[in-house]
Amino acid sequence: MKKSPIEAILGFAVVAFTIFFLAFAAFKIDVGKIDGYPVNAKFSKVGGLELGADVVINGIKVGSVVDVYLDDEYSANIKMMIKHNISLPIDSVAVIADAGLMGSKYIRLEPGMDKQKIQKNGGGVLKTKDYRSFEDNVSEFIFLSVKDDQK
Repeated sequence: MKKSPIEAILGFAVVAFTIFFLAFAAFKIDVGKIDGYPVNAKFSKVGGLELGADVVINGIKVGSVVDVYLDDEYSANIKMMIKHNISLPIDSVAVIADAGLMGSKYIRLEPGMDKQKIQKNGGGVLKTKDYRSFEDNVSEFIFLSVKDDQK
């Protein structure tokens, strides 16, 4: 059975395109380790937040989650690494958010107004808002509407 040179050229083109695509994707996604300072936050519910999740301010990635663990009081502790060039006010708030209904979880930082900054050598403890699932939001909406109807 004789192979034509066109099949070999097309096979080579597919392999070259695949390598190019993988290299392009590797450079475009930001999955490398963040070099920065640690910041800790304590939550009651994290809703499936995973290691490596993004930490964002106004939609811009400024860090990543490097550790998730339970303490003695069964609170979820999150350790984040924040880029060195970002100075967070001490009254900043950390919120666990969804990237859509089926998307992954990430931490959204809401910078505060305090002039005092989080210490970069020891990490600070942020104010937090616990994760609210889609089911929590729907049930709250239903119970609020039923409560209003009963008045």
